[in-house]
Amino acid sequence: MDALYTSQEVKISTGSAQLDDLLHWLRPGDNVVWQIETVSDYARFASVFAAHTIASGKKSIYIRFSEDPPVLEAQPGLLVICVDPSPGFDHFSRTVHEIIESNGSNAYYIFDNLTYLVGTWATDELLADFYQVTCPFVYELGSVAYFAITRDVHDYATIARIKTTTQILISIYHAGDNTYIHPLKVWQRYSPNMFLTHLVQKDHWTPVSTSIDAAAVLSAAGKQLVHTLPDSDSPWNTMFKKLLHYHHEGTASPGRSSEMEALQTELTRMMFGNHERLNHLADKYLTADDIIGIRGRLIGSGRIGGKAAGMLLARKVLESADCETDYSAILEKHDSFYIGSDAFFSFLVNNNLFRLRLKLARDPEMQPDEFSQIEKAFLDGRFPRETIEQFRDMLEHYGQAPIIVRSSSLLEDGFTHAYAGKYRSEFCANQGTPDERLENFLRAVKLVYASALNPDVISYRRRMGLTEGDEQMAILVQRVSGMPFEKYFFPTLAGVAFSRNLYAWNERIDPEKGMVRVVFGLGTRAVNRVGGDYPRMIALSQPLLRPEPVSQICSYSQKNIDLIDISSNEFSTSNVHTVLDGRIYPGLHLLASSLAEGFEQELSYKEQWHRNCALTLQGLIRRTRFVAIMDEALTVLEKAWGQPVDIEFTAHIDQHNSVTLNLLQCRSLRLPRLSAASTSSAREINQADILFKSSRAIGAGAINDIRYIVFVDPGEYSAINSVDMRRSLGRVIGKLNSVLAQNRGKIILMGPGRWGSSNIALGINVTFADISGVSVLVEIACPESGYDPEVSYGTHFFLDLVEADIIYVPLYPDEAGACFNAGFFKDRAVKPSQLLPGYQEFDHIIYILDVTQIFNGASASLIVDPQQKTAVCLIDRHLQQQK
Repeated sequence: MDALYTSQEVKISTGSAQLDDLLHWLRPGDNVVWQIETVSDYARFASVFAAHTIASGKKSIYIRFSEDPPVLEAQPGLLVICVDPSPGFDHFSRTVHEIIESNGSNAYYIFDNLTYLVGTWATDELLADFYQVTCPFVYELGSVAYFAITRDVHDYATIARIKTTTQILISIYHAGDNTYIHPLKVWQRYSPNMFLTHLVQKDHWTPVSTSIDAAAVLSAAGKQLVHTLPDSDSPWNTMFKKLLHYHHEGTASPGRSSEMEALQTELTRMMFGNHERLNHLADKYLTADDIIGIRGRLIGSGRIGGKAAGMLLARKVLESADCETDYSAILEKHDSFYIGSDAFFSFLVNNNLFRLRLKLARDPEMQPDEFSQIEKAFLDGRFPRETIEQFRDMLEHYGQAPIIVRSSSLLEDGFTHAYAGKYRSEFCANQGTPDERLENFLRAVKLVYASALNPDVISYRRRMGLTEGDEQMAILVQRVSGMPFEKYFFPTLAGVAFSRNLYAWNERIDPEKGMVRVVFGLGTRAVNRVGGDYPRMIALSQPLLRPEPVSQICSYSQKNIDLIDISSNEFSTSNVHTVLDGRIYPGLHLLASSLAEGFEQELSYKEQWHRNCALTLQGLIRRTRFVAIMDEALTVLEKAWGQPVDIEFTAHIDQHNSVTLNLLQCRSLRLPRLSAASTSSAREINQADILFKSSRAIGAGAINDIRYIVFVDPGEYSAINSVDMRRSLGRVIGKLNSVLAQNRGKIILMGPGRWGSSNIALGINVTFADISGVSVLVEIACPESGYDPEVSYGTHFFLDLVEADIIYVPLYPDEAGACFNAGFFKDRAVKPSQLLPGYQEFDHIIYILDVTQIFNGASASLIVDPQQKTAVCLIDRHLQQQK
């Protein structure tokens, strides 16, 4: 629009200081549309505006056309003009136009609720036509007008046309006795809190900035949060409309009840897929209200994917559970959206990316630099206008609250394969103007889509035998749990929890009970291997036990925090001391302890963080029901799933030490599998046959027929000065495993520190694609070089190993009971360049042993003893004799 009044100095008051502050005042030409539940909501703000304009000596005109109770009462200075809409759109619009024209630029208008016109004209389209001819005229004259429409009764096209035309669009909500106001569009104005929901109070309005409060308020905002486009022939819309109709009308007759049940089942299959066990849970726990609610938050059509389905079903299971904890009271209100899998395929087809997907499925070999080109092709792609508008609907709902865009493929988080961390998740700080927020969101969606072609994903699918499966990519968009603190936004706690504990570091720990891996801030540090940083590991059977002695608590505590930096509009990592120093964080006494002279002491209430503090979570364990809540939730979910589970969660602790939990994800938990112990474990082992022995093993059983050992020398690796060479070493490992995996016999991979860490100073940054062919991964401690293995039980990397049946062994050569003959591995090894010509620069770093060739046909075996917590790798002479 070309404004007649362009000066930003001209400000017009709404009559409410709080609303003026929120909108940065009104400007000449503004049309303000209020989405309301009742006319009284509109009257509350319209009357204040009218009173102010009258007191200011301006023309205040009330256009009265409805038979409903009046918005404004007659009063001195208010001109009431009645216009009859019954003669039709043309007469009504012409009359209103003449009124506006005759009163000039100094008039201010309040219109009756526009929704009334639909009953008179019998069409939403004419209502939108009226607004599109009236709003621009008000704008051109520099007047101001208030309008109202009733929320959730008009079709998508009508709302879209009004939204596009108007300068300001505001929604009013109610939750309990409270009233909330939520600006959805404010043209050419912006502030950091402008698009947040605000609690309306007499003297001040408070932005609803915590996820708990915002989700609770907006959960009641309306059922159809994302408008669907009219498509009468679509089975989606046809079936959904029928279910909605039957649900509203009730199920008085048995026939109607059975048809409604059939519709509900069919829609569930359309959104959840055809997995038998998943459907069993859906049929048992989901109601018609749930299906209608999911559809109201679905962008496009198709499946919502495994991650979304698992999260929704787990919430319903807990809310329905008959147990000590009332999970319906402590779970944060659900506030997620879903981008259906059909949108993924349409994006591929419309942007000429579908053939690329087919090609990579047939020929999966791809280098990292090649994948970066694929990401660029996805980022250059475009979405249809209709989809963009639905994205805008969703972003208007969230306002400026941070969100996360998460993959939710059809096979993800299923009962057989977890796909843990395979696809991308993208945080959106979600600050800026509506257009800026949309642009950042589109980038996040495209990057998640591109991750479906990531070499790691393709290797995982090949190893799991899923290359022929139908991998449909949906997306789960979730509100980031947490609250603002200074310039940051993050949850108090986040992490992962498991219904079984495979890392029982003390004999008092019951492996049948669960384990929690929890951090302060965003949960990324709980699911990734992060160098130099440690989450709190809580064994639910013995929650106060720690893996490390008291003297090392500070060393093995969390040092950094992942968070959303609101000021810079990005996901960020900051030092805990920087974030908390000298400040009082709510509930800090439950999270931190003071460590001095080898003693640990919990902080007192409202004590500030200081230099001797460490994040121990001792108060959380001792003084709240957090442990009991997690233990009970895992027990209930494992029973419902019929197998062990793991979940992702966030948690908040209020001033009364009460816990609020947000369940982000639930999936089946694969337990490590080893074959039954070989005959080697039954006989006494010859010490001369031992290649290495670890005293910190996890699991039980044995693995035989090991032919190759690939060994990365810790000393040589630490001596590498070139960052590029260190980064490329992981790819060389990947190439070696591809070559060796073509031969008969299993592979052991051994090397320094933490494999899979993004920090190359702490270990080798392999991806799953680089190690997908190995059977055993051994992390070797080398303290003098700064390399220290970490079990990292609960990270995506560890779950990858478990799912792929790759045995993990941490090896501390200097510990009592452990041994490792590094010289043996070097003396009889083959150099990498003999298998990979052109890679001579790695010949002094990587060593390859062909056990079968060295020992005349024998292979190696790995024996894991759960009682002794030992893992022994030895030459199996028994098999050599048989051969």
